[in-house]
Amino acid sequence: MLSTYLKKNEYICKLIENFEFLYMEFTALQIAQMIGGRVEGDENARVSTFAKIEEGKPGAISFLSNTKYIHYIYDTKSSVVLVDESLQLEHEVPATLIRVKSAYEAVARLLQAYESMKPKKKGIHPMAFISPSATVGEDCYVGAFAYVGDGAVVGKRCQIYPNAVVGDNVNIGDDCILYPHAVIYHDCRLGSRVTLHAGSVVGADGFGFAPTPTGYDKIPQIGIVTIEDDVEIGANTCIDRSTMGSTYVRKGVKLDNLVQIAHNTDIGENTVMSAQVGVAGSAKVGQWCMFGGQVGIAGHITIGDHVNLGAQAGVPSSIEAGQTLIGTPAMNTRGFFKSQVIYQRLPEVYKQLQQLQKKVDALKGQLKGQE
Repeated sequence: MLSTYLKKNEYICKLIENFEFLYMEFTALQIAQMIGGRVEGDENARVSTFAKIEEGKPGAISFLSNTKYIHYIYDTKSSVVLVDESLQLEHEVPATLIRVKSAYEAVARLLQAYESMKPKKKGIHPMAFISPSATVGEDCYVGAFAYVGDGAVVGKRCQIYPNAVVGDNVNIGDDCILYPHAVIYHDCRLGSRVTLHAGSVVGADGFGFAPTPTGYDKIPQIGIVTIEDDVEIGANTCIDRSTMGSTYVRKGVKLDNLVQIAHNTDIGENTVMSAQVGVAGSAKVGQWCMFGGQVGIAGHITIGDHVNLGAQAGVPSSIEAGQTLIGTPAMNTRGFFKSQVIYQRLPEVYKQLQQLQKKVDALKGQLKGQE
C-alpha cells in the first residue's frame, strides 16, 4: 500500500509535510531516491509536472514502458524520463533518465503520491441533505444536493460529491469517494477506500422475474450488495443486489465503466474487468482474474483463480483455474488463432470443395456410362 510505503520513507514524508506538490519542484536525484531508481544524466534536472513522452515539455517528467514508443525518447522535450533498467538505447538522449525495475510501476507510485497530496474537500454543503438519524464521520465532504438517508453510516474522510445518493441504512467505511450521481441503494455495505465513479449504481434490483401465462411476476430482491476494501467501480457500472443474501465484490477488485454484475454473483479478490463485461446471476469468479472488454459470463458457473479472458470472449460453462481463453465460445488462444486462420480461408476452401464436387460428379457419370 502507498500509505505504508510513505510511512517507511521519512524523506518523502518530509517533502509532503513541507510542500504543496502542485507548486514544488523535484530534482531527478530526489525522484530517484523516492522510487529506488538510478540517474543517468543531470542529477539536478528539475521537474514540476507530468507529461506523456510524445507531448513532453521542459520541466516535465515522462515515462517509457512500451517499446512501441521508444522513438519518442530521442527527441522528447521532457526533462526527465523514467525507463526500465533493461532498456537498450541506440544512442544518447537529451533527457535525463531514471532507470528503475519497472517504469510503469514507478510512475504509478509517483502519480499516487501526486494525487494524495492534492487538498481534499471538507465540510457539509448547506444544500446537502443528511438524515438526522444518519452518522457522518469526521473530515468528510458532502456536496450540494447529495443525499444521506435514514440510519446510514459514513466513515471518516469520505468524499460524497453533488447529487450522489447514500440510501437508508447503508454502511460506508473510511476514505471512500462517491462521485456525482453515484447511487447506493438501501442496506448495502461498502468497505474502506472504495471509489464509485459518476453514475455507478450499487444495489439496484437483480433481474428476477417469473414467467406466467399473463406476463412476468417480479421476484422481490431482498438481499444486499457487499463491496469490500480497496475496490474501484467505473462510471455507469451496475452491481445488482441479491435475491437473498448478498452479491459480493471482494477486496481489491477494479471494474471499468459500463460493467454489469448481476444478482448473487461473487467476484473474487483483485479481479479486474474492462468495459462492457457482463456477469450473469449467481456466477462465481475467482481471484486475480482479468477480463477484456465485452466478455460475457453465463449464470450459475464458476471461474477459477487467475483466469484471463480476451475481449469479447463468451463463457457458457465453468473454467478451471489458470487458463487463458478467447473467442465465443471461449477456447484456448492457440486453438482460437488456428481457427481464425481457417475461417479466413473459408472462401478458398469452399471454392476448392465445389471444384472437387464437380470432379466427383463427372467421375460418377463416367462410371455410370460404363455399366
